[in-house]
Amino acid sequence: STWGFSLADCEVIGFDLDHTLCRYNLVESARLIYDSFAQYMVKQKGYDKELLNVMPENWDFCCKGLVLDLEEGNFLKLADNGTILRASHGTKRMTSGEILEKYGRREWKHFKTMSGMVSRSAKYYAYDNYFDLPGSLLCGRIVDGLDKVSTNQVWSSWEIHFN
Repeated sequence: STWGFSLADCEVIGFDLDHTLCRYNLVESARLIYDSFAQYMVKQKGYDKELLNVMPENWDFCCKGLVLDLEEGNFLKLADNGTILRASHGTKRMTSGEILEKYGRREWKHFKTMSGMVSRSAKYYAYDNYFDLPGSLLCGRIVDGLDKVSTNQVWSSWEIHFN
């Protein structure tokens, strides 16, 4: 083989969600995904050009398993039983007191509706794979930007900004 790669040399072959057989450069893929969406939001939807400037520390926000509460603009990291382990409003980390004030006993009311492959609804969006992670950073930064414009944001209808 001219590639130096042969399936005969493999003991195990794995496929990812889109059934491709390749090794992704996750860091570069995340940057490309983020940049393409951010450019679209700035050029086509009129968002602040600040979205185009990503600092290395901004990427620390991304982690698999975040759930965006579309009613509040909050990102939640949930335990297996639905308990809110940590949360942020946009990319701004919420204190334990803020979480208790917003969610009571740290229980997210929509947890029981999340099952199996259901990762999105009108109430939430789950960032559950590497291709979605750049979107979590972009959405978090959009929430931050919307808060700068209006602290009285009506979060029940904020998703219209993404149409």
